[in-house]
Parts: sequence; structure tokens; C-alpha cells
Amino acid sequence: MVDELKMHVFFKFLSIFLFLSHCSTTIEGTYTAPYVGINKVSIEYTLPALPYPYDGLEPYLDAATLKVHHNGHHAAYTNKMNAALKKWRSDDADNDLAKASIYTILGNLGDVPLEHRMAIQNNGGGYVNHAIYWAVMGPVNNDTKLTNEAVALVREIAEVYGGFESFKDVFSNAAKTLFGSGYVWLSRLPSETNPRGELMISSSPNQDSPIAQGLKPILVIDVWEHAYYLKHQNLRPNYITDWWTVIDWNRVAELDDWWRNEADLIESHDEL
Repeated sequence: MVDELKMHVFFKFLSIFLFLSHCSTTIEGTYTAPYVGINKVSIEYTLPALPYPYDGLEPYLDAATLKVHHNGHHAAYTNKMNAALKKWRSDDADNDLAKASIYTILGNLGDVPLEHRMAIQNNGGGYVNHAIYWAVMGPVNNDTKLTNEAVALVREIAEVYGGFESFKDVFSNAAKTLFGSGYVWLSRLPSETNPRGELMISSSPNQDSPIAQGLKPILVIDVWEHAYYLKHQNLRPNYITDWWTVIDWNRVAELDDWWRNEADLIESHDEL
């Protein structure tokens, strides 16, 4: 009887320990989308962490590529954007746009003084474009269920493009035929008849951002060669095929929701 009581107490404490351990893991592992913060005013932006390890998209996108892409290319755009913003704010201290978030600045790129515009366009675009690119991908997990929001979005895409496979064909063809370097996007275009915005596929060269065109991007593929060359070499179509496998439609739906509910909630955390 005593032994049974001891075992009962042991398993009771074990269950409590495992519960608390799970809670700790959940709290520490809270997901933060890489694009969170682009609508915040900051003296210096930081390189957002990937929401998965470098090998998290294997075998479709390799760890070596993700590491150099994130810790090399994205980090470089982050540093150069910060330097460009610092110089602009120093040269033109009374310019209110210079004190805005990178999201607001890209949305008003035509108002950036010419001597600073190209640096902001290239590096600010590179910073934001990569943040969105990382956010829409995730490790392949066949047990993951689509949220109601993701199901609704996929159905909407299918309705607009005459079927989901038709959408994939149009999007993939745009990615295959984009000359040189750039991105292909699925975005929301503000519409008077659709409060959520009309869905549209577009492409952009170099690091140009669709935000500068008034669009709200919800899905993107990076077709710069540094995004795939280590694994796929010059076979861009193979990279595009593998990229579809790692799209996390729940995260895409979250981004779609973020644009509607949070993107325009500009917050200032630093005194400029």
C-alpha cells in the first residue's frame, strides 16, 4: 500500500513537471513572424530570426543556402539599410518621413529625396522582402492542419484563378520567366468593392518592394540565384517546385490577417 502511494505521488509530480516543462517550451518558443516590426519606428532595425532552424526546410531548401542567405545577404541588407536611414536622418533632421517606419517609407518612396532614395529602395526593400519570404515558409509536417483562415484563403485563391493548380501554374510561370533577379508576389490590391483587397500576382526586379506600389504582399518567392544556387544550381524550375512544398499556408493566412489588422498600427519605440 505504501509502495503504491509512493508511486502515485511520483507520477503525480512527474506529470506536473512535464506540464510545466511543456509550458516553458511553449513560452520560449513563441512564434514571432520575421516581418513583425517593419511598421515600427526604430533607430536601428535588427536582423529578424528565422522561425525555423537553418536545416528546417531540408531536403527541399538546404541548410547551407539558408544560412548564407539569412546570415549573409539579409544581414547585409539590414546593415546597409540602417546606415542609409542614419545618413538620411542626419542630413535632413526635420524630414518627418525620415523618422517613419521602413514600411511607411517604402510606401512613400517617391517622397524620399533623390540622394537617399536608391539606397533606401535597394536595402530597405531587401530587408522587408526577405522578412516576408522567410515568414511564408515552414518545415514540412504532414500532420499540420490548415486553420479556418488558411482554408478560406486557399479557396479564395482557387476562385480567383479558376482552380488552385491554375494559380500555381500562373505563379510558377511568372517565377520561371522573370529575367535576372527579383521576386514574384501574391498581394492584395486595395479595392473599393472588396474590403479585403483583390488578389493579384506581380513580379518585381532586384529588391523593389510591392509596398511601394500600394500592395500588401502575402506570398513571395525569391528568385535571386543566391536563394537556390548551392543546391539547385542553374535549375530555377526545380527550386520553384521544391519551394511550393515548404509553403506554410497557415503562416500565409496570418500575414494576410496582419496586413488588415496590424500593419497600419504604427508604433514608436525609439526617440529619433
